[in-house]
Amino acid sequence: MTATTAIAPNGTTPASADASVLIRVDRGIGRITLNRPRQLNAINHEMVHTITAALQEWAADRDVTAVVIDGAGERGLCAGGDIKAIHADALAGTGTSIDYWRDEYRLNVLISRFPRPVLALMDGIVMGGGVGISAHAGHRVVTERSRVGMPEVGIGVIPDVGGTWLLSRTPGQLGLHLGLTGQPMSGADALLAGFADHFVPADDLGALTDAVAEDGVEAALAAFAQHPPASALAAEREWIDRCYVGRDVADILDRLDREANPAAARDAAAIRSASPTSVTVALRAIRGAGARTLDEAIEVEFALMGHALRQPDLVEGIRAQVVDKDRNPQWRPATLDAVGSVDHWFTAPATEPVFPWSGLPSVSRPTAK
Repeated sequence: MTATTAIAPNGTTPASADASVLIRVDRGIGRITLNRPRQLNAINHEMVHTITAALQEWAADRDVTAVVIDGAGERGLCAGGDIKAIHADALAGTGTSIDYWRDEYRLNVLISRFPRPVLALMDGIVMGGGVGISAHAGHRVVTERSRVGMPEVGIGVIPDVGGTWLLSRTPGQLGLHLGLTGQPMSGADALLAGFADHFVPADDLGALTDAVAEDGVEAALAAFAQHPPASALAAEREWIDRCYVGRDVADILDRLDREANPAAARDAAAIRSASPTSVTVALRAIRGAGARTLDEAIEVEFALMGHALRQPDLVEGIRAQVVDKDRNPQWRPATLDAVGSVDHWFTAPATEPVFPWSGLPSVSRPTAK
């Protein structure tokens, strides 16, 4: 199967419409559609290369006035990376995931720096790697169907693709709550947490995209964006902020156990079911990312993911959640007390840094939201 295909400007269907990424320019708008709906548009290395090449070409083409990123099908933009391939690599010890992550993270920053408007349609499921190709865009749209999250601690790794940077910038302690539990956000929650900018009903996304081509991104959003429904996460801010200021994961769990709100017990159970090593490392990474740029946070994440690839929890987590689906991972170590210091995770560098990278556009916009 070819990785990409060009669609004619008049929108005619291409011969290779089963490609994993559909790339085309329609009325001056660069269109990127993840096209693996049966796999919830999970993104793999080939797709990363395809999207990167398209963005690099369009960055130099002034006839391309904006970019729209979306996903095929109605289930979601992207459920994340191809973790079965990562599982196979971890078992074989080939190290191919390192190259995949490096290129994926470069793509995430390329999206954040693109010199013209990038509109990401975060409809349906948007998890992990899906967040990486959407939440760093300049204009981020969610719908009533959006389910946005960073569930990495449940498979033995940490929030990456710039996830620690995004989580560190949420109001109060919401980022730690989301990063340590992996709990997904509704569209309204994602707006509150700073992962999105606009709410548009799912039925209006097609008309919104047409309006972008006719009137530009800003005018289209002004015409179609609506007031979002209430955020359930907003109603939980008080106890979340109170519990997640704990000095470490054990302290946070103690605060959650003593919290009267029954939702706190849900959080405590989620953290206890995740990899003890992952939640310990994730806590430190999220708190540290608050003082970093996106590029710097991604460099730290890259080193942490390199460590995770060599640990047993990644293989075990993916096995339990995706391969065997028994939902019963046997973490090593099995308890927070046994994790000990994770200082070495943050001091040993990766084999090769992600940045600087010559493929980034020379004209950039600020990465801060």
